[in-house]
Amino acid sequence: MNDYESRYRIARKEAVPMEELVAMYIRDMRITAGLNRQRIFETWEEVSGCASYTLDKYFKDGVLYCRMSSSVARSRVNLQKDFILNLLNARLAKDKLYNPDEGFVKAIVLK
Repeated sequence: MNDYESRYRIARKEAVPMEELVAMYIRDMRITAGLNRQRIFETWEEVSGCASYTLDKYFKDGVLYCRMSSSVARSRVNLQKDFILNLLNARLAKDKLYNPDEGFVKAIVLK
């Protein structure tokens, strides 16, 4: 039995909640950053109300960049940017699949 098997071998007597198993799998497969990015994009679409106007999204160094197809929608979101940012981070904090160790969204840039 190698080191990996000995660390993650679950005896029949041990019950491990599915949440812990999923978290272990995500860490071991090193897909945390990609999953966090996907959760940020999905949450943006929920809280901004501009999913249909968002052409492209990019997340780097805590900044969410969004390219919008409508100047009217971009102006509306720009006026509510602080509120949307707080709501976005609050929803991410409640998301069980989001890993807060990677950090939350610090700023939103609209193009």
